[in-house]
Amino acid sequence: MFFYLSQFLSFLAMPLTIVLFLIVSGAVYIRKSWGKKLLWVGIGLLLFFTNPFLSNLALVAWEPEFKSFEEIENHQIGIVLTGVTNLSKTATDRTFFNKGADRITHALQLYRLGKIKKILITGGQGLNPVNSQSEAELLQRFLVMTGVPESDILIEDQAKNTAQNAQFTKNFLEKNGISTDQEFVLITSAFHMYRAKGCFDKVGLKTVTFPTDYYSHDVKYDFPALFFPDPFSLEYWTKLVKEWIGIVVYTVVGYM
Repeated sequence: MFFYLSQFLSFLAMPLTIVLFLIVSGAVYIRKSWGKKLLWVGIGLLLFFTNPFLSNLALVAWEPEFKSFEEIENHQIGIVLTGVTNLSKTATDRTFFNKGADRITHALQLYRLGKIKKILITGGQGLNPVNSQSEAELLQRFLVMTGVPESDILIEDQAKNTAQNAQFTKNFLEKNGISTDQEFVLITSAFHMYRAKGCFDKVGLKTVTFPTDYYSHDVKYDFPALFFPDPFSLEYWTKLVKEWIGIVVYTVVGYM
């Protein structure tokens, strides 16, 4: 119930939802002065949300700075949050990645550099699975194909959201006799790190963050970046708004 309520609130607050509401309402009541105002506000917001320069500035301000591999001290376990594979595409001989594959490839790089000794992957099938495989299993398969021994891959495959990632990871560690007093490397997307860190802090797991999967890029002042509408910019604003709503909801219910 909590998940569906948060999803509904997110839908109402999505930039595209707001823009469509304003434009449609303005078009329906175009003969009224306030209807024309709604229409123009909707058009103005559409231009705002599709401006790549502005969306990138917002992302740059929100996402934490990336860390060099050299500055990460050696740890026993790196914790990788899932949400990077295409669970709607079923295959048994490969892993289909969505954006966010940095989470697992950078974890692999940390492992190869000796910064972490084991990789713990946390994440299940989501709420509406279409195949029997969990994301943790798919990422485990990928790591094994790259030569990582199965003994160095730990999987928690029941979590359905970030709060469960944290709580179920702690439960998994305790069940398997792994100390929860040590510091772990927390690996997830940069835009999602604040909420993830908050959830792991809440359950009492000490972590050092290693942000990956950046949506922002270096600020550019060329003509296309400043003036050309970009549909991906709307997607980036949507991601940010959903994350901000998630943080508010998680704070209210006590997940972080």
